[in-house]
Amino acid sequence: TLLLLLATTAVAQQPPPCGLPENDQFDFWLGTWDVHTGGDLVGRNVIAKVHGGCTVREEYHATQGAFEGSSFNWFDPANEVWHQVWVDNSGTRLDLIGGIEDGSMVMSGMRVQNGQSVADRITWTPNEDGTVRQVWDQTTDGGETWKTVFDGLYRKVKEEE
Repeated sequence: TLLLLLATTAVAQQPPPCGLPENDQFDFWLGTWDVHTGGDLVGRNVIAKVHGGCTVREEYHATQGAFEGSSFNWFDPANEVWHQVWVDNSGTRLDLIGGIEDGSMVMSGMRVQNGQSVADRITWTPNEDGTVRQVWDQTTDGGETWKTVFDGLYRKVKEEE
């Protein structure tokens, strides 16, 4: 009985598996958002913590057409980095890693697209007015020149919608 009590106490004193402060660094992105580019509404994104708070899940749906995609985001305490895996119905798959830089979440990764190496860098920045700006840049020349392929502004959807 004493051993069972000690084991139970030891387990109870362990922090939750995703209880590190770093696990909350991407919480500014949580919520239901209307996504705008150039002032136009282009999609709706629902961002929620799942799996006991260990994962940030994204579910994106375009307002025009059938484009949709999802990502899973998580903090890796062993390597002290964030990971994102994005997949969508156009066949795009991104594997990104990174973390907080100057108040923004910045993740990047390499992939092959149409036989060409592409580097992706995505930055999410929380703004003082409660919006979040997401900028996705790409380079195919080793980082000499970058092209912005998406510049979106996330505005929270009001509760009653």
